[in-house]
Amino acid sequence: MAAPLALVLVVAVTVRAALFRSSLAEFISERVEVVSPLSSWKRVVEGLSLLDLGVSPYSGAVFHETPLIIYLFHFLIDYAELVFMITDALTAIALYFAIQDFNKVVFKKQKLLLELDQYAPDVAELIRTPMEMRYIPLKVALFYLLNPYTILSCVAKSTCAINNTLTAFFILTTIKGSAFLSAIFLALATYQSLYPLTLFVPGLLYLLQRQYIPVKMKSKAFWIFSWEYAMMYVGSLVVIVCLSFFLLSSWDFIPAVYGFMEHPIFFMFIQIAIIAIFKSYPTVGDVALYMAFFPVWNHLYRFLRNIFVLTCIIIVCSLLFPVLWHLWIYAGSANSNFFYAITLTFNVGQPRNSSVCTQEPTETRTTCRDRVCAKHCCCMLGGSAEVGGVVSAQGVSATVKHTPATLLPSLIPAVLWLLTWTYWPEKK
Repeated sequence: MAAPLALVLVVAVTVRAALFRSSLAEFISERVEVVSPLSSWKRVVEGLSLLDLGVSPYSGAVFHETPLIIYLFHFLIDYAELVFMITDALTAIALYFAIQDFNKVVFKKQKLLLELDQYAPDVAELIRTPMEMRYIPLKVALFYLLNPYTILSCVAKSTCAINNTLTAFFILTTIKGSAFLSAIFLALATYQSLYPLTLFVPGLLYLLQRQYIPVKMKSKAFWIFSWEYAMMYVGSLVVIVCLSFFLLSSWDFIPAVYGFMEHPIFFMFIQIAIIAIFKSYPTVGDVALYMAFFPVWNHLYRFLRNIFVLTCIIIVCSLLFPVLWHLWIYAGSANSNFFYAITLTFNVGQPRNSSVCTQEPTETRTTCRDRVCAKHCCCMLGGSAEVGGVVSAQGVSATVKHTPATLLPSLIPAVLWLLTWTYWPEKK
């Protein structure tokens, strides 16, 4: 399988090199779908310029990358394109070997359960053969390297590619069973972005399974191994953060990189909203809790977009909940997909409601120092942005004027879809 993987790597690198040399590279690097103020290469270049001038990159509100990234590119700025192509290749290779080892574990477990006759007779078609599993690692590497989203991120030189590489190596070392390396790469990924912190529990559980340690509260081995893994993770994270302080002689990077540090209650609100949206078996009571916080950030109402559509989604879904439940359970003229569809529609409207507040500004005026930031603010805040100038709340709200008459046409497909699924005769 080494030859096919090498061929995929060559094709992927060739595509990226061609795009880097084309006129599309600059256009892609400015698209808000590909980069954000947190991962933009322009921000890295600006941080490097400030560092060369003896000014802390974190003195303003423009640079949000970690100190290790800025010092990495301080030495590799002339080879940035090569660095991003190598990171994509390393990610694909890490995923390839991780899935290869994972398939071996799955096959051994599957073989054992077959010998013990633990499978039901009707699941025979779900059991994978070695031939089927052989090409899965290559497909994973292929799907990553030739994915248009991956290619666009690489050509835009988005630092998200580095985050993906660290996460991929965390997965590889975890599947390999190396608790020490797993903790180090998870600490590096968490250092880059706080979100990989949530991978600690699944990583620990897999390592426990690999060590044949039962997950039981009364098990001494469980607590010892969990404590060791946690200490390796926390210790690695402390070392990385202290190294960043040593490089900058300042802790200014912490609030700049992990932005919610200054707004813990807002952070709490967002977490409650995420839990309510993605938890298993949610109820309207879960939604009611985070919606109660909306008045706290009422100064952001001016940035609301499509509020008429969102309000209609919430109201219509709330009214259709009991209707579709009755049609499914009592009338028998519908099935579970009807109720599932309406809950899915309801959950689609929720993230948009809560995401309005995720750009919570500390002031009513946001300075945009480059085109990427200005366009991103325009996209997220719902207004127009003046490049190199100041985006005022009044200017944004003036450009966002929606009326029911202008938004009614956008509701027609949704209404037709709901009516079709509600009254379509059940197939016998």
